[in-house]
Amino acid sequence: MEGSEMIKRRAFLASVAALAAAPRASWAQEEPGIQLGDATAFTPSDVPDMAREMATRAYSPRPLIPEAWRNLTYDQYRKIWFDSRNALWEGSDAPQRVDVFPPGLYFPQAIRTYVVEGDTARPMTFDMSVFDTTDKFPDVPIDDTLGYSGLRLRTELRQPGIYEEYAVFQGASYFRGIGTGDIYGLSARGLALKTGDPSGEEFPDFTHFWLERPEQGADAIVLHALLDSPSCTGAYRFKIMPGQPLRMEVEAEIFARETMKHVGIAPLTSMFLFDDTDRQRFDDFRPAVHDNDGLMIHNGAGEVIWRPLANPLTLQISAFGDNNPRGFGLMQRSRQFEDFNDLEALYHRRPGLWVTPGEGWGRGSVALVEIPADLEIYDNIVAYWRPSADIVAGTSHKMTYRLDWGADPAPKAAMPLRVLNTAAGGRPEGGRIFTIDFEDADHVPEDLSRIDRLVRSSAGEVTEGVIQRNPATGGPRLAFTFMPGDNDWAEFRAQLRLDGAPLSEVWLYRWTRT
Repeated sequence: MEGSEMIKRRAFLASVAALAAAPRASWAQEEPGIQLGDATAFTPSDVPDMAREMATRAYSPRPLIPEAWRNLTYDQYRKIWFDSRNALWEGSDAPQRVDVFPPGLYFPQAIRTYVVEGDTARPMTFDMSVFDTTDKFPDVPIDDTLGYSGLRLRTELRQPGIYEEYAVFQGASYFRGIGTGDIYGLSARGLALKTGDPSGEEFPDFTHFWLERPEQGADAIVLHALLDSPSCTGAYRFKIMPGQPLRMEVEAEIFARETMKHVGIAPLTSMFLFDDTDRQRFDDFRPAVHDNDGLMIHNGAGEVIWRPLANPLTLQISAFGDNNPRGFGLMQRSRQFEDFNDLEALYHRRPGLWVTPGEGWGRGSVALVEIPADLEIYDNIVAYWRPSADIVAGTSHKMTYRLDWGADPAPKAAMPLRVLNTAAGGRPEGGRIFTIDFEDADHVPEDLSRIDRLVRSSAGEVTEGVIQRNPATGGPRLAFTFMPGDNDWAEFRAQLRLDGAPLSEVWLYRWTRT
């Protein structure tokens, strides 16, 4: 499944910040910065043209870098890092700085990266002197298969002259972003294929990047990417605008080598270990551990759904059928330090990520895959849009969408009361009690008895529930009891309504017997 791929990314990216404090040892007397090769003609249409032509040929994996690089241990890989003084456009009037990552370990193939100025593109040539190492880094061979394994984007976010990072592209088709003031958490991907299928998942790679040099004063940067996989190729264009939230406008076209029946559009990948619904399973000093706590969907019918995430004992796959969704995303609504009590991971500062389709996506479903995990190093949550129609071999599929990364990136206009927290536990007299806390708002009546409560279960029995005001949030809390009987699982649906209209999001939850 995904576990090995995800642990690689999480472990590596968590270590990047620590490398800056390590002792320095240069591979060369001079530090010339990122070197560029000879210029060739380039237009943005070259990328889909390349993808289209590649899709007519059988898949051919990229060459591997030398074995000594691939066999680096995790500790050895941590002993090489990019020197930010060598960043692309350092010392220029360009509003961005670009760092590169070394190859090796979890990144056995190079990404060919180009810098675009006007109508030409120049390749970044691999150069060990842009990196610093400790004296413990081993001697490794240099040959033509080497290249950088990814890139990091930085710009002036809060203070002139201080270039802070806001996005990283590295590993398969993964990329991460953060809104200003956030820290890295969940990831996005260019494409997900066969996620959760018994035959195993396919991980497409970004093989080439073209980075357009931004003009002085520009508030965005454009990155083109070529994707390759046994099933398909793809051409991507990212327009990236840092801030709070960080915004990425994505244009993509997928070219099918073979008929693709299980495609994940705008896939999101995250980690959820535990919260107030299953705290008793983990002997941990923290009250919760997760990058995100819920899947939010604004469906084509105008309904807003909140589905708390779970760490199940067995693989769970849920599908929320829809037609032309308005958006979906993985959110982190727990935003206080006390929600996690973690001085190192700082989960309360992890971003949510909201996907807004750029055009009608038609019929399909928002898929949610929840994978059992016993440690927080595993990314065990995947969410994506799965079109109902296959992408037939020899055809292409175009799509546009926007990604907003930030503390609360979902649109606010006309949204109902949000779910702030879900908790559950056993009752001495039998059954389980569930409590759902909703936010406060001006239109919440002082007299909570005016609020209608809808509580439904697919199995067992549920009480109609009671509503009380939570003094900590100021908002209403709905509590109900569930009697499962002999059932091993049940799907819940709950909502607050006022005067016949929705007052809150629709709360969905899947209970399984432990």
